[in-house]
Amino acid sequence: MTGVTGDSAGAGAPDRRWAVVTGASSGIGEWLARGLARRGHSLWLVARTTDALERLAKELTGDHPGIEVRVRPCDLADPVARSQLSDELTEFPVSVLCANAGFPTCGALTENDPARELAEIQVNVVALHQLTLAVLPGMLERRSGRVLVTGSAAGLQPVPTAATYAATKAFANTFAESLHAELRGTGVTCTLLLPGPVRTNFYETGGIPRLTEQRILAWLTPRRVAEAGLDAMARGRRVVVPGPVAKVQAFAGRNTPRALLFPVLRTAFLPRLRKARSNGR
Repeated sequence: MTGVTGDSAGAGAPDRRWAVVTGASSGIGEWLARGLARRGHSLWLVARTTDALERLAKELTGDHPGIEVRVRPCDLADPVARSQLSDELTEFPVSVLCANAGFPTCGALTENDPARELAEIQVNVVALHQLTLAVLPGMLERRSGRVLVTGSAAGLQPVPTAATYAATKAFANTFAESLHAELRGTGVTCTLLLPGPVRTNFYETGGIPRLTEQRILAWLTPRRVAEAGLDAMARGRRVVVPGPVAKVQAFAGRNTPRALLFPVLRTAFLPRLRKARSNGR
């Protein structure tokens, strides 16, 4: 792990407010880190991409001299690397955990790479669960702490051609809301950030790089989504759904009978997914 200090205080100074952001190298995670730095938090930036994290760390300490930024490369799909990170966090005074790392796989399940499918579960589900368990006891002991979980509107209904992703986000959504209720009165809160379509490289990772060109969706910027999540987290809210499209998705996902939902997906949305994936190759 490398560190970048923005002032003369020593590493791990007791008065620092430390926030951990997973998936911090781009997209929503990058803007969560920027927003937390602006709010005075020192940071652990966690992702696989060291160069991107170091560039972000240098920028954040230049813009916010009172904070410290630690770069912690970690492949959260690797159980050994993930356990090492978890052990480190167990011994560290984390005041905020933004469990944001995640990625999709798209296409028919049997046509996808099984190793990639397994890695998706490791990152989207197991890492979220393990890192939360690492920081939560310390937060409860101090009676102070915030957990922000990046779920997805996709986790509110089954999604053909994204079966594993929808299932992992169903776990994240339910886990965050359950934990919110469980933590009531402890001084610690858990907030679910429930985005809809966000214009990031997320879809390129999922194998559909041109999906963001589809006009059916009103894409939000990652900055807007991150700021909505941080504001809701600060207020201790249970869930925040940024933007009108995500709100419609959330309502429809919770309330539309499956017998109606699947034909809608097949006729209105899935052809666009397949076209975007085909054009991106």
